Amino acid sequence: MPRFLLTSIISMLITMFLVSIVLFLLLEVGSGDITRKILGQFATPQQRASYRAQLGLDQSVWLRYMTWLAGNQWWVRNRLGFPLRSVPNAQTGESEWWAEVNGKLTKWELREKKLIALVRLEGGGTASQPSDHLWRKAEDGTEYFWGIDAGNRAIKWVRGAGAEIWVLTPAGFRKSGDGPQEFIPLQRGLLGGDPGQSLRTGRPVASTIFPRLRNSAILAGLAFVTIFPLALLLGIVAGTQSGKPTDRILSIGSLVATATPEFVTGIGLILIFGIWLKMVPAVSIFLNKNAVFENPALLVLPVLTLTAVELGYIIRMTRASMIDVMNSPYIRTAVLKGLPMRRIIFRHALRNALIAPITVIMLHINWLIGGLVVVEAVFGYPGLGQYIYDSALFGDFNAVEAAAMLLVTIAVGTRLLGDIAYTYLNPRIRFT
Repeated sequence: MPRFLLTSIISMLITMFLVSIVLFLLLEVGSGDITRKILGQFATPQQRASYRAQLGLDQSVWLRYMTWLAGNQWWVRNRLGFPLRSVPNAQTGESEWWAEVNGKLTKWELREKKLIALVRLEGGGTASQPSDHLWRKAEDGTEYFWGIDAGNRAIKWVRGAGAEIWVLTPAGFRKSGDGPQEFIPLQRGLLGGDPGQSLRTGRPVASTIFPRLRNSAILAGLAFVTIFPLALLLGIVAGTQSGKPTDRILSIGSLVATATPEFVTGIGLILIFGIWLKMVPAVSIFLNKNAVFENPALLVLPVLTLTAVELGYIIRMTRASMIDVMNSPYIRTAVLKGLPMRRIIFRHALRNALIAPITVIMLHINWLIGGLVVVEAVFGYPGLGQYIYDSALFGDFNAVEAAAMLLVTIAVGTRLLGDIAYTYLNPRIRFT
């Protein structure tokens, strides 16, 4: 077993690495010019080029991938000449990048062609100090400076040769004629828990995605503890009552539930229980981040929708597996020996009959997490599925990539759990 676990973990890591490459190429390279989608069709080529540079999209593909995976602070600090530190913001708690100059956390800005240092105070504010003495001279005689700006980017100013850039503001684009020549967005990388900044919210992806993941985990967890015990029980009942009215009712009902798309089921439940009967909230509107705990009724319709869709499939798989096991020679021998049917089912048939459903359950855990997009969109539930949907529409590739890698991690993890469960259900299965 230890050797099997080690082999499986190595296989998981290789799988995740290969998926990360494919995912990165599809979203950042294969999707074309992402700035056209974000800025709109009427943005000029100069505006798009400026925005691409500010996002770091003018760097080579391999460098962008390594930055996204492992971060770039380890080589950017060599350009700055100062140590880099990531500290939480005093108000929001979100990480910010600063350069450490003489023991003080510092950022910079250019005011009227003069370099100004913004030194972080203990209370979280900043104090301005002139820093023209920090300009460096290049071999061609020009003066330049690498520093950190308020946007968590390493930037290069050239004295007297400011670039023309376009700054995206809530009111639209604003032109600046004294901008940096180069931009390098700073991040610790996916392995460091920092997949970058969300283009949609302007906040770190790590600080926005985990609350959504928590909400989806609560929804999927409730659906899991509802669906699978009930589905296994009903599947066992149908399998042991094969051909009888109980089996027919359960089989037809499960087929109808499986064949009905989740958005149809969700809308039907909204109309019946949310609008006509007014028994539960029709949509899941969160007034604060803990709304799900303050008003659990918000979860009723999403959980019912997931249960209706998944319940039928697990019932049918369990029923088929149970019928197959009940027709096995060793079960017939146990019946001929006069053993009680309850003992035959629970001591001899059940463990073998659960091997196939366990496979389906492990696969459908992935669906419960990754396939929540439709259910969460129907009910407006602020979970990971809704997060992916909104981010994809906006073109927020940093958020989509991070969310997708979370789903990949869950998928390969549940595969390992499924393999371990096989050895418990059937001791004859051995992994080498």
